[in-house]
Amino acid sequence: MAERRRVADRLPTFPWDRLAPHKETAGAHPDGAVDLSVGTPVDPVPERVREALAAASDSPGYPATYGTPQLRAAAADWLARCHGVSADPAAVLPSLGSKEFVAWLPTLLGLGEGDTVVHPELAYPTYDVGIRMAGADPAASDGLTSLGPAPVRLVWINSPANPTGRVLGVEHLRKVVAWARERGAVVASDECYIGLGWEGGHPVSVLHPDVCGGSHEGLIALHSLSKRSNLAGYRAAFAVGDQALIDELLAVRKHAGMIMPGPVQAAMRAALDDDDHAREQKERYAARRGALRGALQAAGWRITHSEAGLYLWAAHPEHDAWGSVALLAEHGVLVAPGDFYGPAGAGHVRVAFTATDERVEAAAKRLRALA
Repeated sequence: MAERRRVADRLPTFPWDRLAPHKETAGAHPDGAVDLSVGTPVDPVPERVREALAAASDSPGYPATYGTPQLRAAAADWLARCHGVSADPAAVLPSLGSKEFVAWLPTLLGLGEGDTVVHPELAYPTYDVGIRMAGADPAASDGLTSLGPAPVRLVWINSPANPTGRVLGVEHLRKVVAWARERGAVVASDECYIGLGWEGGHPVSVLHPDVCGGSHEGLIALHSLSKRSNLAGYRAAFAVGDQALIDELLAVRKHAGMIMPGPVQAAMRAALDDDDHAREQKERYAARRGALRGALQAAGWRITHSEAGLYLWAAHPEHDAWGSVALLAEHGVLVAPGDFYGPAGAGHVRVAFTATDERVEAAAKRLRALA
């Protein structure tokens, strides 16, 4: 009998486990740690969303994997209203948060040994993990033409990007779509930060007609309400795009029992129907971003990209990523080292601005003291 391959042999160490010693150091600060290492929301869930969840809480039966027609219509309306994307509600598929979808997409598409999946050079670690879980071959590349004859089946793009906040322009996105279509590859676009543009205009979806020519063939876009509506704890996200791909994913997800709870579907619909709370939340993040950016720059740090999303991509003039983590931890601030996201990030740290106003101001004060 063949020996079972354990998790440690199949997957890398969970990156944030490596931060434990620095978290302990930061926690020793007299005024407590300011944890800016993870982009988790801290502000309240909007009242109307909680009311919708409560109203739907008497939900004894199985919900639909496909989601309610009302939820799918709300998602399509939001895409049209806020992002200029025309999508059929039938081509919307709820998922249990965006991370689940990222991790399982290669498997759900039937990819495996001998298939190549491309993801950005600097990327959320779950892209790589999901590819390995499927048994496919990950290829970290921002230049598709350098891949040669590799049998690419799936291309992940992420704009606005985590961790860098980089936004891909229409022309770049158009080239990726054309390249993938020539080879019969699927393009999966992680657009979870699309509503959080700060500089250089509004980020554009891969499903926008200026990018895809009005056809969603071979394309999937992934959206999340974790950041927009503070629903990380609800696990509320959805995929949308090529009807044939959505139908295929739905069929597999039915077999696997990947079903969003009914009350969460109702809450998600309420969140998508309301733009006011999203604008208010974005204003909170803008203020926190401004405070941290100003403090970092005053202390001599260089900010790269960071034109969208919930993070500042920062480099210290004298330290690499882990040296920068150690320096900030000594002053009670915990951040994520850039090499969590790939070797190209070894000179940077990712600084989240999702802490409370009080904690952000504490971090800014400590950073200014380093100047």
